[in-house]
Amino acid sequence: MKKTILILLAAFILLPLQAQHKLKLNLKRTIELANDSSLQAFMAQNRYLSSYWQFRSFKAERLPSLSMNLRPASYYRYITTRYDSNLDRDVYRSQQTFSAGAALTLSQNFDPLGGSFYLETDLDYMRAFGVNKASQFSATPIRIGYTQNLLGFNAFKWDKKIEPLKYEKAKKQFLYNTEATSEQAVKHFFNLALAQAKYRLAKDNQESTDTLYAIGRMRHKIAAISQAELLTLRLDKINAENTLKNAEISVKRAMQSLAVFLNLEKNTEIELELPAITGLIHIASDQALALAQSNNPTYLEQQQNILEAEQNVSKTKIQSRFNASLSASVGLNQVADNFSNVYKHPLSQELATLTISIPLMDWGVRKGKYNMALNNLEIARIQARQEAVSLEEDLLTTLSDFDVQQNMLSSALEAVDLAEQAYEQTRQRFIIGKVDVNSMTLAQNRQQEAQQNYIQAQLNYWADYYKIRKLTLFDFESGFSLSDKFDFNLGRYSR
Repeated sequence: MKKTILILLAAFILLPLQAQHKLKLNLKRTIELANDSSLQAFMAQNRYLSSYWQFRSFKAERLPSLSMNLRPASYYRYITTRYDSNLDRDVYRSQQTFSAGAALTLSQNFDPLGGSFYLETDLDYMRAFGVNKASQFSATPIRIGYTQNLLGFNAFKWDKKIEPLKYEKAKKQFLYNTEATSEQAVKHFFNLALAQAKYRLAKDNQESTDTLYAIGRMRHKIAAISQAELLTLRLDKINAENTLKNAEISVKRAMQSLAVFLNLEKNTEIELELPAITGLIHIASDQALALAQSNNPTYLEQQQNILEAEQNVSKTKIQSRFNASLSASVGLNQVADNFSNVYKHPLSQELATLTISIPLMDWGVRKGKYNMALNNLEIARIQARQEAVSLEEDLLTTLSDFDVQQNMLSSALEAVDLAEQAYEQTRQRFIIGKVDVNSMTLAQNRQQEAQQNYIQAQLNYWADYYKIRKLTLFDFESGFSLSDKFDFNLGRYSR
């Protein structure tokens, strides 16, 4: 009794565990899972987040920044030379000093000129040990300054052009990668659907050949069919059994491949529901090309490459000439032997520095870099044209294939109906002895071929459709741009 209870308890626990590995999927749900849980989706999300934080950093650099620099303790013991008036000569003396300091700086970049304003305050302390002990405080209550490259390269101006474009490209690339994941999901889905269809056909074929062989044996006994025809039926039966075993292996592999792609348990049993084709989708080539030029990240990437090449040309051109920089500041400072007096009666402090750097001879290094930058700019422009032509050709070819696949899908579905009717009629006539074995085998092969062609046509249809979505980032079924209904913070489409 106790053993029976334990068995029932174990069965009660294990049954839910077995049931949780069964999953029914349609194409839409498969794509949702792929874009939510697959490793490709996680990779696309993290690539986007990296670009997102890079853009946030760029925006933050346009805002004031506050920083504090601390030097809590600095001890220095050394031997130095000092003049001894009694001996009228220099002598070596031991010196020990302790110092500490702190500074608080508020800075703001000035994009139009590429310079920086800053507001600063600092406090320093120094104590000397030895024969002549002394302590001093030095304070700068306030200092206002500006630094500027007068003829130098203005990186801020170029960043203002490039960084927003890079972030816009990252958003479009995120959508592109999402659609690429959908395209992969379609292929995995229909690979399993095709494998399952072949398995069902193989199972039906195995059952049919088994029945036909049994009928053939009875008809051979009454000399209704020849020995050769009976052997053919037996061969068909053996081949059908082997085909069924191979089909079962193919189903397991395709199911495991889909489960791994969707980041599911490897032993998940997946049942598929094929999508219904509601109607033809007409996509005008002019509309698709215009959408691709507006949305495809390839165009934005080429714009970025050209801008960065132009930036390098500007930089090398400026660096090939002489350069001048200016640094100026005004403020207050004071020195005292104690902290209470260091902020009393501060004195004015002014600083102005003009630096000029003139290249006299570099054996053509700067000129060579400038010419290289010009050549790279021309290469970037040529590559942009090549990428655009290649993308447009790919899109037009896919559109043409998509139109063909729509027509093939309708005819493939009609072929399935005709093949099933022809097979069933031939099967019934074979049973009553009206047709021979060859006619029966031919009808059976045609039925299987029609089923496989229909699923292959669906695979080609949906793969082409999602490739067009990927290249244009546009949903032609619903008629909206994918970026309009995509929440980049949540990483999913709004419903």
